[in-house]
Amino acid sequence: QVQLVESGGGLVQPGGTLRLSCAASGSIFSIGVMGWYRQAPGNERRLVATITSGGSTNYADSAKGRFTISRENAKNTVYLQMNSLKPEDTAVYYCNANLRRYSWGDMTNYWGQGTQVTVSS
Repeated sequence: QVQLVESGGGLVQPGGTLRLSCAASGSIFSIGVMGWYRQAPGNERRLVATITSGGSTNYADSAKGRFTISRENAKNTVYLQMNSLKPEDTAVYYCNANLRRYSWGDMTNYWGQGTQVTVSS
């Protein structure tokens, strides 16, 4: 089994900061790209940021300059540092990992359960 568990969500005021974490555990041989996505009620799930195993990053325009994605490969963990938060950042944030369970296996996408981020005064 493979499990991705997010943490760090919560209620924050506009202009505040949050740091999200997502740890992958279980039967894992290697992990490629990891990323963060978000979804508000009635909307589709959209990419926020991704990071490769080598550290190359990609950001949505709405996140660029405010959010920073990073990872610790030895811990199978990805982070999202969110600064200058706005009400429009309110959503459920999901982590994603493209990983190989066995040396002889295929790469497969896995999703966490999500963590709620609410930006409100």
